[in-house]
Amino acid sequence: MKIGFILECGPQGADLKVCKNLVGRIRPADEFVAITLDNKPKLISGCGEAAKQLIKSGIETIYIIWDLFPDWRDDRTRPCMKEDRDNVFNSLNAAQVPLDRVHLVCIEQELESWLIADGRAISTFLSRPTHHVKIKDSKSPDTVQNPKKYLTKHFSQNGKGLYTDYMHAEKLVALIPDFQKLKRSETFKRFYFKLTGTQLT
Repeated sequence: MKIGFILECGPQGADLKVCKNLVGRIRPADEFVAITLDNKPKLISGCGEAAKQLIKSGIETIYIIWDLFPDWRDDRTRPCMKEDRDNVFNSLNAAQVPLDRVHLVCIEQELESWLIADGRAISTFLSRPTHHVKIKDSKSPDTVQNPKKYLTKHFSQNGKGLYTDYMHAEKLVALIPDFQKLKRSETFKRFYFKLTGTQLT
């Protein structure tokens, strides 16, 4: 079965790489198909037409994934998940997409919220034969403000320079051995449930 994704990144973006890895592990028998819409405003306005395109290609179920906070974080205003959701539905309705074929997952902060939940992966990536690194798990990853900055701090402290999402996110998610620690993220649990119909336990 083909399952469709609409994502707020470019064709080689971190969201695409991470979601493809996770879907391959959660639903290995299915084919991952994605449309990337570059950024959050384009995703919200264009997801209806993108979903229509996926349905016309024979895909039954579509997942729309986006970060609550866009890349250009503005500390003066806080995005509203309900407002995002309403605008996504407006786009889907305008394109006459059946809503029962679409699942929405808004990540509470941003994609990296999932990656910081499991310190094992970060530790493995940052460690060298002569320098073992131990990074603690984030106990409440959805509440960590600016998880990209959190990762950059650990990267720079351990000689890796800046964290760059399109380069490093795929490598980190590949090092997560299981999903037990990702249960701490409510949005990852929602992602898992929408893909499987079962709760992550």
